[in-house]
Amino acid sequence: MQVQDDVLTTVADWRRAGKDVAVATVVATWGSSPRPVGSMLGVSADGQMVGSVSGGCIEGAVVTEALDIMAGEPPKLLSFGVSNEQAWEVGLACGGTVEVWVEAVA
Repeated sequence: MQVQDDVLTTVADWRRAGKDVAVATVVATWGSSPRPVGSMLGVSADGQMVGSVSGGCIEGAVVTEALDIMAGEPPKLLSFGVSNEQAWEVGLACGGTVEVWVEAVA
């Protein structure tokens, strides 16, 4: 739990500093997944990041959604999936699905 604790501590520090922030959390996986359920990524409106939900292969899309949510969009459940054939192209070891919940932190 050390990594999640680091994410939550950093996000709390950003909020205390007056920054808008969002947290993304892996809530479900099927097949291959580079990060387990419970993995977290914190994002600040000024582009800082802490933690990881994917080891890099979907992080860009998650950050984009987090920025939109901080700007007023509602929280979202994101689903990313690839076939075994496409998996290597996006950095997964083999096919799988990852669901990530993204929400702003008040």
